[in-house]
Amino acid sequence: MKAESVPVRLARESVRYYLEHAVMLPEPAGTLPPELTNRAGVFVSLKKQGELRGCIGTILPTQPSAALEVIRNAVSAATEDPRFSRVQISELDDLDVSVDILGVPERIDAMEKLDPKRYGVIVRHGSRSGVLLPDLEGVDTAEDQVLIACRKAGIDSDESLDLYRFEVTRYK
Repeated sequence: MKAESVPVRLARESVRYYLEHAVMLPEPAGTLPPELTNRAGVFVSLKKQGELRGCIGTILPTQPSAALEVIRNAVSAATEDPRFSRVQISELDDLDVSVDILGVPERIDAMEKLDPKRYGVIVRHGSRSGVLLPDLEGVDTAEDQVLIACRKAGIDSDESLDLYRFEVTRYK
């Protein structure tokens, strides 16, 4: 197995610990890298043989540190993503895990200010919102990105939208 980044190793350990003990992994003691001690939104994505197996995240921080955000979202991606059955402990070694630590979302006034390779997008209409991470396979234009985020949120793409963009640091 290739060497994993600290955020990815934490996500994988969190899922294993939860599946073995049915409780959340405590925040690791000791020195964590700055990207895990700061507060940030975090998405954890699980893939098996190149296919999505779970993805859950937070746009804005809900925990005191990004490390706790990784722990909670990793467990949620493995056990609560409504699109998939719960991950089994026997699958863990076959999962590719990535962790996206989000920058602060920035409101934009035009789709032209999006770049699907660089920015994720948040679309909002009324109380509904959808999010799509950046640099996803098959998402090549800002229009594609917004359309997918709208579909995820149940928003008709010709409705008036509030658009936000954000950058991520992706760990594998």
